Amino acid sequence: MHIILVEDNLSLAEGIQNVLKDQCHAVDHLDDGLAADSFLSGNVADVAVIDINLPGLSGIEIIRRLRGRGDTTPVLILTARGKTSERVEGLDAGADDYLVKPFEMEELVARLRALARRLPQVAPAREAVGQLDYDRVHRVVRHAGQPLDLPRRELALFELLLAHRGRLIAKDRIADALYGTGTPVEGNAVELLVSRLRRKIEGRGARIHTARGLGYMLDSE
Repeated sequence: MHIILVEDNLSLAEGIQNVLKDQCHAVDHLDDGLAADSFLSGNVADVAVIDINLPGLSGIEIIRRLRGRGDTTPVLILTARGKTSERVEGLDAGADDYLVKPFEMEELVARLRALARRLPQVAPAREAVGQLDYDRVHRVVRHAGQPLDLPRRELALFELLLAHRGRLIAKDRIADALYGTGTPVEGNAVELLVSRLRRKIEGRGARIHTARGLGYMLDSE
């Protein structure tokens, strides 16, 4: 997943990023409300995690502006405020879920997975590509009932390609989604990752097409 984290508590933000990146999710972190609003208006993510108390612009106003632009990115509010009235305010502003500090990282990750499963327009729990079967709930790709040995970065690439099945995804878009927007990535990192994934899925009814200079596309053989 590509996750945008808006949190001005730098130690907490670092902890969240470490947990999410360890699971090979790409994370873009912002600690200012105005900067976050500008970033969200020009970038696409799978999920946004937004604190309420932020310098520059409140999390509530960020969400209102996000929804006002017609952006349906799932939003999880992360805040120390726990009163029912405050939760209602956040949800009414357009948030999809609410988690009160302090919290367990496992719960945060589980809630993010649940939000991501709603895309696109409530994606099916299982999806077939050729002879491959992808289980979204457990994040497992199987062939003939047996799970493929996909390291987390390869699995994240498969999920991204599957989400855009039949459409080309630019190499830069893949790099942003897997590593975070603007993160320095070696020039051939994406090509090597695609090559490793291709070797594991081709011959099993699925294929990754390469359009030189344009990007990559997953589809059935």
